[in-house]
Amino acid sequence: MQEEKTFKQLLKESLKSADTEEWLDVHFTRPIGLWFALIWKRLGVHPNTITILSMFLGIGAAFMFYHTGFWYNVGGILLLMFANFCDSTDGQLARMTGQKTFVGRVLDGFAGDVWFFSIYAALCLRMMPQALSTSFYFDSPTWGIWIWVLAFLAGILSHSPQAMLADYYRQIHLFFLKGKSESEFDTSAQQRAIYDSLPEKGAFWPRAFHYNYANYCKRQEKATPRFQNFYAALIEHYPDIDQMPEDLRQRFLAGSRPLMPYANILSFNTRAICLYVTCLFNCPWVYFLLEISVFNMIYVYMHKHHEHLSLRLMEEINHPSESSEPSEPQVSPETLENSDVSTPSDHDAD
Repeated sequence: MQEEKTFKQLLKESLKSADTEEWLDVHFTRPIGLWFALIWKRLGVHPNTITILSMFLGIGAAFMFYHTGFWYNVGGILLLMFANFCDSTDGQLARMTGQKTFVGRVLDGFAGDVWFFSIYAALCLRMMPQALSTSFYFDSPTWGIWIWVLAFLAGILSHSPQAMLADYYRQIHLFFLKGKSESEFDTSAQQRAIYDSLPEKGAFWPRAFHYNYANYCKRQEKATPRFQNFYAALIEHYPDIDQMPEDLRQRFLAGSRPLMPYANILSFNTRAICLYVTCLFNCPWVYFLLEISVFNMIYVYMHKHHEHLSLRLMEEINHPSESSEPSEPQVSPETLENSDVSTPSDHDAD
């Protein structure tokens, strides 16, 4: 009979890597998510049910954030936190019960979009009637339609590409660290091939998913041209990626590892904390400005350094040194004469 694993062992197995996990997830979100997963497992609840529950919790959080009252916003914070716990729980539960499904993968990717789309819309409706300024010296116009413009800049043009690239870089890092089986690093060509292989009749949802996912991968690839060139050169020289030289793998990881904290900032936790604080102080527009300014600066920094790393390693692959063997230092006769180092002739004389 197989020995039952302890909570600590299960928690350790649920962590992808020390490089890509945030402190808050390791010590807070993951343990709570695992605790819920064990309860749901005992009750026989399917992981997809938990994912759907997280969507309703996210929509509930949006409803709470629509209101300006302090306790409404505390409720919104709690609901979004529980939605995030569910997001951690469904994956842990699927791995424990062997219930990973195609539908689950679709729902998991869709859930986060539902949360933030609902929250952004609620914040806009909340801010529309509010004054642009709190000055007592003059009557300020209201935000009106302009808050929707700010939300578009923050959400569609900032939040979306930030999260997309952060997720891509973390999956790339896991790919080089642990291999394909431990990451979700996919290419648009792979997804398009799956889409083309599916029958046109009777496979509407799988085809829709792979079509949209191929386009999503294509956007990631278009945003990272130098990494794409590096990866193409890598595949050309090492068709079996497992045969990649270990020193090349380690050089990539050494350059990628310092960028993982920035990728984590552009994921959920930091963004959520900024949202919580600005909603409690009734200034959600500050959250939008943070997305447009601070988070975009982090995005640009991370993107620039990752592309530079990819370019440098691609040049190493395409233009290797003439010999992998270290060359012998060239020493002049005068140097030998004046040095204290013994020569072979000295030993022969002895």
